Amino acid sequence: MSSQTFQIALIQMDIALGDPDANFQRAAEKIEEAMRAAVKPDIIVLPEMWNTGYSLSNIGQLADHSGIRTKHVFGELAQRYGVHIIAGSVADSDGEHVRNTIYAFDRSGQMHANYSKIHLFRLMEEEKHLTAGEKRGELQLDGHAAGMMICYDIRFPELARKLALGGAKILFVPAEWPHPRLHHWRSLLIARAIENQMYVCGINRVGRDAANVFCGHSMIVDPWGEVIAEADEAEAIVSAAVDLAKTDEVRGRIPVFQDRRPELY
Repeated sequence: MSSQTFQIALIQMDIALGDPDANFQRAAEKIEEAMRAAVKPDIIVLPEMWNTGYSLSNIGQLADHSGIRTKHVFGELAQRYGVHIIAGSVADSDGEHVRNTIYAFDRSGQMHANYSKIHLFRLMEEEKHLTAGEKRGELQLDGHAAGMMICYDIRFPELARKLALGGAKILFVPAEWPHPRLHHWRSLLIARAIENQMYVCGINRVGRDAANVFCGHSMIVDPWGEVIAEADEAEAIVSAAVDLAKTDEVRGRIPVFQDRRPELY
């Protein structure tokens, strides 16, 4: 593959509510399964809050303190397999606040980027139990700019556009997106890809908790807005190759970024 081509593997999995031990074991097993594919992934991504699910009433006790366990387990897996791992997001505590945080690991196993969800979802009472992040989710993948958002963030086009203006050619969106809003999930991911002329990877969970049924449909969308890989509502590993050079091609064909009029909006 060229230096701009990456094989992506999205881990669409169920989550055991309030059981970090079971979830860490399951996530590691799914990564090992992804690495057994005939075409090995360059980037593996997990869904949102995979370590605990939305067990918010006791999230302070369940959260990964300073991400220590996440960093140890996924740093080791990334180094062993020589793969980038965007470890979905985890409930992460600093002892005072709990945040919904992505940790990203490079091929050497180094944690080289993190992002805490900045838009907290009131319909699942995140704002009552979690603290919002204060920075954008930016990272480098073998020298290429990428972006990270989490679930509800995808409803804020300004954030995706800011990441695109910063150079991101691909956007990763871990989520726990429930029914009945599957149409919103698919439409928003496709819209963010079209309007920003970049790849968008949505990584959703499946299964249910006491209040929600989660709709899966993890997908990889290209810069034209075409869905190039998509799961249904069962556990799955969604895989596809992406060529980041295509973002430059699409941006050249329809010069949206040159034709912007930011002085008017």
